[in-house]
Amino acid sequence: MTQAIMLVGGQGTRLRPLTTHTPKPMLPVAGVPFIAHQLARAAAAGVTRVVLATSYLAEVFEEHFADGTPYGLELVYLTEVEPLGTGGAIRNAAEGLTCGPDEPVLIFNGDILSGLDIAALRDGHVAAGADVTLHLTRVEDPRAFGLVPTDENGRVLEFLEKPETPEQIVTDQINAGCYVFTRSVIDRIPAGRVVSVERETFPELLATGALVRGVVDTSYWLDLGTPAAFVRGSADLVLGRVDSPAVPGPTGEALVLSGAAIDPAAVLSSGTVVADGASVAAGAIVEGSVVLPGAVVAADAVVKDSIVGAFAVIGERTVVDGAVIGDGAVVESDNELPNGIRIACGVRLPMGAVRTTAGPGGCPAGETSAAAVHGSVLQK
Repeated sequence: MTQAIMLVGGQGTRLRPLTTHTPKPMLPVAGVPFIAHQLARAAAAGVTRVVLATSYLAEVFEEHFADGTPYGLELVYLTEVEPLGTGGAIRNAAEGLTCGPDEPVLIFNGDILSGLDIAALRDGHVAAGADVTLHLTRVEDPRAFGLVPTDENGRVLEFLEKPETPEQIVTDQINAGCYVFTRSVIDRIPAGRVVSVERETFPELLATGALVRGVVDTSYWLDLGTPAAFVRGSADLVLGRVDSPAVPGPTGEALVLSGAAIDPAAVLSSGTVVADGASVAAGAIVEGSVVLPGAVVAADAVVKDSIVGAFAVIGERTVVDGAVIGDGAVVESDNELPNGIRIACGVRLPMGAVRTTAGPGGCPAGETSAAAVHGSVLQK
């Protein structure tokens, strides 16, 4: 009977405007809040009690998940009044644990999607008598990550900051954001202050000779901290590239939730999700995207690798490629939104206001201004 802590207090600033009104772990990924996938996988691994370490928009979690009964879990909510860092959040959440000092406790970051065998990580931790076990993954370019070298037996040697020169890249192994702590180790983390596990807790454990293990796993792994990764993770779940018991439908080219309206002449592909109350009109093409509840994709629009916020509108013939459209935004017809652009919640873009190619002509919104500047010329 394993217990776990899930760190879900981050503000998700890299995902704004999507996280303006919704905590990052509650954003819909493959049709359900992202942490629903983590909770379902934790339950499948034998976890029975999960403490959600909340902070930003904390009330949203309990309103949705209540006591965890539908997941076969007991959920407990503990909120940080002030951000405490990764270690401080773990220590604060430990007040909700009921297991003994020698029991293993799983720790999940609330923004990591992976195919890790959670039960195997826990069981290996117990068998080795470790103090902490880390899930490690390998990346092609480790310059953006702290490095975690291990010896031939998997014992962590040190924790290194992001490398600044090629000589500092001594391994391609990085911290993948899932841990197993022996409960007594958590209890030794200082309470009530900011603590970083990477910079304080783990190095101190190594300095005292504690057994800190690193388990390299090459299965699917993705940090959902950016819009591009968010879209990719959702699509990979729909396409079946990574498994989750929480996906509310069969895998395939698209997941259309109950209450969505899809015209037979629309094309959905590449792991697209269309949420309840959303609609996609005739001739529209939606590829590898997430269309949130109540959103509208009008006729002949093209939406690719993008997120369309709740109750947002994509006008006729508009092209959205790698963009984020905030909740309630209206993008009128004949716009072209390029990769990386983000439209704030509630904004209205007039017809043809943003384009990367020549438009259909006409600029009625600018006639008054043009007349004021060039009035005499226009009158001739």
